[in-house]
Amino acid sequence: MRTFTARVLTAVTAAVCASALFAPAAVADPPVMPAAFDLVGVGTDTTEDFMNQTSAAYDAAVSTGLPRLYSWDAYASPPVITPKTGATSILRPTSGGAGLNALNGNTTATVDYVRTARPPVPTDPTGLSFIPFARDAVTWAAPLGGHAPNNLTTTDLRAIYNCSVTNWNQITDVPGYFGPNAVIRPYLPPAGSDTRYSFLKAIGVTVVGTCVVSGPQADRGTDPALNNADSVFPYSVGTYIAQVYRGHGTATETPGPLTVRKVNDIAPITTGQDITPTFATGLYGRLLYHVVRTSEYVVTDAHATALKSVFGPQGWICAHPLVIDDYGFIPGCPGPVVTT
Repeated sequence: MRTFTARVLTAVTAAVCASALFAPAAVADPPVMPAAFDLVGVGTDTTEDFMNQTSAAYDAAVSTGLPRLYSWDAYASPPVITPKTGATSILRPTSGGAGLNALNGNTTATVDYVRTARPPVPTDPTGLSFIPFARDAVTWAAPLGGHAPNNLTTTDLRAIYNCSVTNWNQITDVPGYFGPNAVIRPYLPPAGSDTRYSFLKAIGVTVVGTCVVSGPQADRGTDPALNNADSVFPYSVGTYIAQVYRGHGTATETPGPLTVRKVNDIAPITTGQDITPTFATGLYGRLLYHVVRTSEYVVTDAHATALKSVFGPQGWICAHPLVIDDYGFIPGCPGPVVTT
């Protein structure tokens, strides 16, 4: 009789041969209560739509009786979730960092993996493996027809977010731009947001100025506060591409009036509607990860095999680069695993 581990490998290998593009439509949050042995994840909103589609495709292909794959959105109702059957109820993580804390504070009986759009930092829990699968970039966005120019330098963005520049007429280093006498309104996603972290790191701001307002959800332009001529807001380039050019935008997941802009005169999106490679590998680029407990990933039991069947070098995600591209990101797996 074949072992459970062998069945996982055989079933997933066969399933990978099918096209993930014909999978059932993705839905926010698990459509059913996951079983205790299913793979369940939480974390950043940057990659939640990609992971919802990946889960739907994987579950449509995997054999009956093997672990399914599920993903909980960062922002949805209810705020307290029971991730799987028999799990401890937890506050819904709204970022990669919050997801890491949930992963560290619970066992596989509650959470198996985390979506994150930032690398490990010294304050992260130990014993975790960050598995990269794609590359993204962050840039800034502003309302179409507003007062912002089409391009800002890193120096400009740093000055705007530390509040040493507060008026558009103080932007004097953009050729052909003569800013009006209007107050700049910089916004950031909530503290802990992966996109917030990546953007502030890129522009070199460690202490946010008092003129900056935090609150709008990352990678969405639907907050009414952003719908003014002077707003500035960071945005995931990959998510913007997915929402605007790949058909994955919705009434709530959309840039709304915002359009992404150049940094240092480099457009973040090519004329072919992909992330500009030099932008993605430069200061504003970032890797996207799935994070698992190292002790559960490096062994050879059934749970480790299930994790590798999704996140490993020969797993489902790496076998479907077109899906990664369809959600606006640059495929980047298998990549080197980083452990804490």
